[in-house]
Amino acid sequence: MKKAILLKYGIDKSKIPRHIAVIMDGNGRWADRKGLPRIMGHHAGIESVRATVRAASKIGIKFLTLYTFSTENWKRPQAEVNALMDMLEGLLHSELEELHKNNVQIKAIGRIDELPLKVRKALDNSIKVTSQNSGLVLVLAINYGGRQEIVDAVKKIIKNCHKYKKGKVDVETIRKFLYDSNIPYPDLIIRTSGELRLSNFLIWESAYSELWVTKTLWPDFRKRHLLKAIAHYQKRKRKFGGIDG
Repeated sequence: MKKAILLKYGIDKSKIPRHIAVIMDGNGRWADRKGLPRIMGHHAGIESVRATVRAASKIGIKFLTLYTFSTENWKRPQAEVNALMDMLEGLLHSELEELHKNNVQIKAIGRIDELPLKVRKALDNSIKVTSQNSGLVLVLAINYGGRQEIVDAVKKIIKNCHKYKKGKVDVETIRKFLYDSNIPYPDLIIRTSGELRLSNFLIWESAYSELWVTKTLWPDFRKRHLLKAIAHYQKRKRKFGGIDG
């Protein structure tokens, strides 16, 4: 990304957050305000995904996690859920060439085995094709829930309890059994639409993440919003539970 753009927002290239996670909220409200079906809001949000991924890659962010579909989203009307699954499958096919060309590696976290077969196949193919790429790691949180991730981690630990002495299960043990222990904890979590909650997103991982909330609805989110979030992040002093120096 051009140095002049970073300077415009007061961004220090040497202090770019390594991992940014995004709660992409507001598609439905965006459509409602325009008198459109809710699914049109989801379609409009696709361009925001493209813009954010491209900008993150150019800025030099190493990991970008997008809250794509939560475990609670299954409660939505069946027609909307089916449309979202069709859209996700289509995007995994249509965007793969550009992502691969731009050296983006795709990962996924969540209860992936519960997704429709066509989505799992498209996701598995995208992960396989981009597995050797060394640029931005795009993490799709699909059928993901923070509490569910912790429950699944505990179940794995119980299954492997013979490997641990009494009292030896600690923070690092939990981390080892998360969906992908190779993904660093997020430095910055962005939430669109102005809601002040995490909505069951990366509960374990976000313990010391910085939060930035914008009233902008996800379909209107663009590069300038991402840069503004990073600029605010760089002005904060991260203490990780310590005291001011």
